Amino acid sequence: MLPIRYTRNLFLRGICIIYLSAFLSFYVQIPGLYGNNGILPARTQLNFESHISFNEKFSQKPTLIWFAPYLGLNVEYMLDLLSLFGVTLAFLGFVSQKFCISPVFITLWLLYYSLYQIGQIFMKFQWDSLLLETGFLCIFIAPLLYSQNNKRSTPSDTVTFWTVRWLLFRLIFSTGAGKLISQCPSWWKLNALNTYFESQCIPTALAWYAHHLPVWILRFTTVLTNVIEIVIPFLFFFPNRLVRVTACYLQVFLQVFIIVTGNYNFYNFLIICLCISLLDDHIFNGRKHKNNNVTDKNSVFLCIMIYTSILYGMCVYYNVHITNNWTIETEIAFTQKQFDNALSYIIPISIYMGIVSLGYIIINTMKDLVIFSKGTQSKAIVNLVTILYTAAVCLIFTLSIVPYVTLNPSYNLSIPSQIQKLYTNVEHLHLVNSYGSYRPMKDNSGRPEIIIEGSNTIDGSWKEYEFLYKPGNVNNILPFVVPHQPRLDWQMCFAASSTYHQNPWLMSLAYRLLNGQPEALALINTVENPFNIKPPKYIKASLYHYYYVPWNDTQSNAQAWWTREKVEEYMPIFARDHVPLIEYLSKKKLIQEKTTLKITNERLKSILDAIRRLVSKVEASLFLWGVHTAGWGIMLL
Repeated sequence: MLPIRYTRNLFLRGICIIYLSAFLSFYVQIPGLYGNNGILPARTQLNFESHISFNEKFSQKPTLIWFAPYLGLNVEYMLDLLSLFGVTLAFLGFVSQKFCISPVFITLWLLYYSLYQIGQIFMKFQWDSLLLETGFLCIFIAPLLYSQNNKRSTPSDTVTFWTVRWLLFRLIFSTGAGKLISQCPSWWKLNALNTYFESQCIPTALAWYAHHLPVWILRFTTVLTNVIEIVIPFLFFFPNRLVRVTACYLQVFLQVFIIVTGNYNFYNFLIICLCISLLDDHIFNGRKHKNNNVTDKNSVFLCIMIYTSILYGMCVYYNVHITNNWTIETEIAFTQKQFDNALSYIIPISIYMGIVSLGYIIINTMKDLVIFSKGTQSKAIVNLVTILYTAAVCLIFTLSIVPYVTLNPSYNLSIPSQIQKLYTNVEHLHLVNSYGSYRPMKDNSGRPEIIIEGSNTIDGSWKEYEFLYKPGNVNNILPFVVPHQPRLDWQMCFAASSTYHQNPWLMSLAYRLLNGQPEALALINTVENPFNIKPPKYIKASLYHYYYVPWNDTQSNAQAWWTREKVEEYMPIFARDHVPLIEYLSKKKLIQEKTTLKITNERLKSILDAIRRLVSKVEASLFLWGVHTAGWGIMLL
């Protein structure tokens, strides 16, 4: 078996960096989103006044926030404490391999899962579930204790690390197949990228340039994306090492392209970390495999043949051909029914492929047990640990099949009821997840945007609130905020495609703005807030359609990135003393009538307040990059 100790350690430190980004991003938004005066206060998710036992409370809502009264804190300060604890552990794992051990990853998972439990709609994203699943796997992948003297891979390393590769396969393949399963006309007509860069939640400046690429390039890029996401993942388990490494590079290339054109927080960085599972130690130390697999002519020839075959299949199934004008024309040459029929065969084949791959790993692991340790006692310990980890990996793989086959619902009935029942019992823990659910894109260009406006008179004039990151002022530069995720800006984008009745948190936001609550105001652009001195008496919201300024339109819109047009009124006018609004928020317990938990630990409270004041002075994305830079500096020194 190829050595993977260094590769595994690199993966674990990468996950610590992802955890660090996730905890930091969550922490800076706690007061505005989940604080006592936040949009969706976390206290509404926990009933501390209930007379049921602590165990019953914890079973109903498993989160460490229940320990707040024992520490003399309320819910908001408990969120601060959990987040900062997660930041500390993740930072230590980032700068030192000594902290990349199983107990640390158990704690990180518990902390993030505790925050996820009260996250409500602002944490209902695929990357949050993906981080929980990846973090759970790290518990088995990481060593129990750090040992500087142990430089070799243990037999269980290859088994546990294989689970990352299987997760990567399920994620990428489900994402690619889901686009076609959704029957989205944009993907079937290969026009998705014509609107994608303009309609994504928080586009970067490079997205504007990508949007204006020639149409034939965007269509061909769509084809490449389909192939990289649907076909290439099957090479993750190919026996030839060079084929797998090439597949890794293709995936990383796609993720980097997404990073520079779209602000998808830590999501694409997390996928790049998962891609490390396709590598081995020889990539990093420059050594050649004992069979010279990298430089062997037969291996290179096989790799060329495989990827040439994939390119040929792409040309056939996507009708790729070069025109007389030296452009590339593309068109899908198969139907929805043909794709669904092919998927009905591909899904079971991929499961059998996973079984064979895992079986091969387990067999080789059992062979390694014979030669790994010389002492009788140490060999017995290694054997026991390997057997236990192997059994756990087999169980995780079995459970993962249940959400994976949802790509084709006809296979749900073929899963044994015992496995489905076991998955149902642990589904809320997000140990394994379903990926690939895809909302069809609108075929028309432009993006809907909600613009919130305030006024001191019901007849106007109305002044707009500017958000920090989402499109508002057409002249504002398109930001680059990764790995930070401004969760309010993201939800504003989703809300624009529905009604305000379907997004009741918007009424809570309106109420906070009407009362000038600083926690909510911190989530928007306070520098350009037209009501900095005194909050408005009235709030409303309008729906606009935004469009990128054309490439050649440089005279009338020299400084603008967008043009926009008003479509309709989105949310009616609310006043500060609007009785129906207050009654609705009171019924939802979003307006706090009395304090449920009293703060008794004043010393800890003062420490948390000092940290909050220090952090609030820096813009969130700059703060995240500052912490990351400090981590790299410590490592270099």
